[in-house]
Amino acid sequence: MVYSSYSDNELVDLLKSGDQIAYTEIYHRYWKKMLLIGWNHTKDKALTEDIVHEVFLNLWEKRNDIQILNIGGFLTTCIKFSIFKNYQRQQRREILARENYLFSENTSNEEELDALFLKEFLDGIVEQLPEKCKLTFQYSRAMGLSNAEIANRMNISEKGVEANLTRALKIIKGGLKRHGVLILLSTPLLHDLLK
Repeated sequence: MVYSSYSDNELVDLLKSGDQIAYTEIYHRYWKKMLLIGWNHTKDKALTEDIVHEVFLNLWEKRNDIQILNIGGFLTTCIKFSIFKNYQRQQRREILARENYLFSENTSNEEELDALFLKEFLDGIVEQLPEKCKLTFQYSRAMGLSNAEIANRMNISEKGVEANLTRALKIIKGGLKRHGVLILLSTPLLHDLLK
């Protein structure tokens, strides 16, 4: 079988069935891009390599537990999530060393990091949405347009707008839940975006 000619979706289907060659092909297609994304965020070669290795290892180990609509978007989101968690751990270590007491979970610094992560993480999930859902969500949440305005722009009915928003929110909530983010981040920003 010539795996290099397979589409990403075909490779993901094979991956879910435990096909190691499909997994290797996904790795070869995306590892350089993931290293570049990691490097752009960390500027640390060794750390970036560790994070990319961890993300691909988790992809294999959790292949039956995750829903992947777009492997490139999924891996990008995982890289950003791992970088954020590493950054958060590093910030905690620095504060502990500097102030020599237990880190408070309620500091504004923690809230700022959570908000930054949430935006990056949501952006990654939104990028994976089907095109109409993505556009509807962006018009609604990013631009603050009403359903009537969105319907007019997209040349669809208001019911169609509602259906797209409902589907987008369901996919986003599912993505957040799968990665434990709904538990990790119960911020007002999350509530506003998903209401």
